[in-house]
Amino acid sequence: MKPEETIDFQIKLAWQSIGRLYNTVAEQYGTTWATGNVLLAIDSEKGTPVTHLGPKIGLEATSLSRILRTLEERDLITRKPDIVDRRRVLVQLTAEGLKRRQDAKQAVISFNNRLRKCLGNREFERCLNHLSKLNEVFDNDEMEGFNALP
Repeated sequence: MKPEETIDFQIKLAWQSIGRLYNTVAEQYGTTWATGNVLLAIDSEKGTPVTHLGPKIGLEATSLSRILRTLEERDLITRKPDIVDRRRVLVQLTAEGLKRRQDAKQAVISFNNRLRKCLGNREFERCLNHLSKLNEVFDNDEMEGFNALP
């Protein structure tokens, strides 16, 4: 079997292409795709606990810490102790962070609209549906016990 005949190869290739596109757009704003993902993952009204951000967007703690530090230095976020549970730290967007979040959101909407135009509504919806089902397989641990060796 050739690599291009496997689903994981095609998903990885598409993911890398998406990353290059978003990084090109993010560069115009002096930021990165990863930073935009973090801004989009933060609840714009209530904030989001730091411990929820990593799993929400698939980032390791060290990478997330570096991005949060950068966002804080750029005055796009603040970190505040949770009023109810002082052990938790909430990440909240500043006014500038809200603007940048809106820019990131618009980039995602534009990307999806462009892809919908290229694929057509029906194919776009089918693709989205298939990827959602694939994620359900992983979320439901249906691949648990997978072992590549016979």
